[in-house]
Amino acid sequence: MTCNTHKYHFALLAIAVFLSACNMPAPSQNQTPKASPNAIFDDFSYHGKDTIFNQPLAKTKIQNPILNGFYPDPSIVRVGHDYYMVNSTFSLFPGLPIFHSKDLAHWQQLGNAINRPEQLNFDGLHIGYNGIYAPAIEYRQGTFYIITTCVGCGGNFIITATDPAGPWSDPIWLPELAGIDPSLFFDDDGKVYIVHHKDPANKKYPAHTSIAIMEVDANTFQPISKDVELVNGDDSAPWHTEYLEGPHIYKVKNKYYLSASGGGTEYFHSYLLYRADSILGPYEANQENPVLTQIGLPKDREFPITAAGHGDLFDDPNGDWWVVFLANRVYDLDKTDIGHFHTGREPFLLPVTWNDGWPTILPDHAPIPYQIDRPALPQIPSNNEFKRGNYTQIYDFESNQVPLEWLFIRTPRTQWWKIENGRLFMSARKDRLGENNQPSFIGRRLAHMKATYSVKLQFPELQPGLEAGMMSMQNDDNYIAFGLSQNSQGDKVLQVRRKANTPELVQGVTIKEQRITLQRAQQIELRVDIDKANMDFYYRIEEQPFQPLIMSVNSSVLSSFEAGGFTGAIVGMYSQDNNR
Repeated sequence: MTCNTHKYHFALLAIAVFLSACNMPAPSQNQTPKASPNAIFDDFSYHGKDTIFNQPLAKTKIQNPILNGFYPDPSIVRVGHDYYMVNSTFSLFPGLPIFHSKDLAHWQQLGNAINRPEQLNFDGLHIGYNGIYAPAIEYRQGTFYIITTCVGCGGNFIITATDPAGPWSDPIWLPELAGIDPSLFFDDDGKVYIVHHKDPANKKYPAHTSIAIMEVDANTFQPISKDVELVNGDDSAPWHTEYLEGPHIYKVKNKYYLSASGGGTEYFHSYLLYRADSILGPYEANQENPVLTQIGLPKDREFPITAAGHGDLFDDPNGDWWVVFLANRVYDLDKTDIGHFHTGREPFLLPVTWNDGWPTILPDHAPIPYQIDRPALPQIPSNNEFKRGNYTQIYDFESNQVPLEWLFIRTPRTQWWKIENGRLFMSARKDRLGENNQPSFIGRRLAHMKATYSVKLQFPELQPGLEAGMMSMQNDDNYIAFGLSQNSQGDKVLQVRRKANTPELVQGVTIKEQRITLQRAQQIELRVDIDKANMDFYYRIEEQPFQPLIMSVNSSVLSSFEAGGFTGAIVGMYSQDNNR
């Protein structure tokens, strides 16, 4: 069994688990945390340093990926001259980030569609295997729609909004819809359909899946028809049709086009196209399938990108076509087919041309380019534009709101944080990463292979058993903690802990511990330098020079290849109480 097969069956088993949504109101950000001792953070700094992004970017070009860090399963809808994109977030909160652009080059995050605890329940879910999969965004007559799957937390559902910035509705559940990765199609005759992945009636092998469609009520989205199978992923095609997923339907010049991904989410991940004269088929396959893949390229290519697929086609007002899709920027490709990557699956953009009635993307399966020509659209930078390429970002906590792009692990049920006077206060609670609960952690995506991130920390109420600092993590079983704590003798210590697929060791293994002299009111700054699978740890007290704590720590636990799951690494601040 391949790693990919294991992941896929884990996900399908989880679909059957239905958890009822919590009805607790959203915690107020002005509410004071409970009496647990507070770690106090200031000036979280992030500096991206990837070599590929040092190449000059002309004004006539767009940088790929269009967002750095794990923003997988991209879906874009155009409304007039505006483009809206949504991405998967799995069991992280808030979920389903909504991005807006007018020129496909500059993007701004408008909000998060899942931002109220009562919308979904992520309690106890695996961060990378469970939660929200593969959203698809559509628009009709003044209303935006997102259809997606919550694996392990209810199944398939739709949410709606009249403003893409929100608020978005509570889920409209679709219990009659089997499988995962649904998308909506509004036909021009007023009929509405949902196309989705499912298991075929006669499953021939474990990875054998199919794509099906059903007509649904235009208002309730309940089934009007039974499923009609459109594509069966048996082994008869000369390309990879195992694990068919992520389908979309488009109507172009009175023909229906079906896109889907095959080959699983790793090396053989590919983008496939089919077409028909009727929405219900029969569908013929594009004989040039896969129309997008990175299979078979030289392993020694520079700045490799792998596992391209899960695309969504759309046009612009000029009639030009584009595809947004996910792929992985990787390193150590000589050691594994898919490579190592801690930035997760990122969204890329490519132009599409039409030949003999078929969309064409990359000629001869060429390597995905890091720069593409801008579309012939007015260049309109967005307010609060999302940063891309290499950049420096400093979070000074002058706003009393957590930034839109920051993430919690699962859904917070109590208000254990507070932003006040330019500082972030986080309660040291007994919930800890490693125990599948909701720890005191707030972080952002690790968006580069090479980066430096740091934070200033005060912990005046530090006591034996308490701990706070910076966490770099993939999930409960794969993380590296860099924290300040106090031992049983009353000594203040800095320690680095690493957990690598050892669920039985909640705290992982301490690989470095060093006593330090730190006065109660003094501030310590923690810094991490990461370069692919290597991490260096530094600290300084007040404004003294940085001192190394431990160098050349193996950080491959942050690679999605090692950690498993479908997310990327997150880096941020944590606070916890280890007393039991």
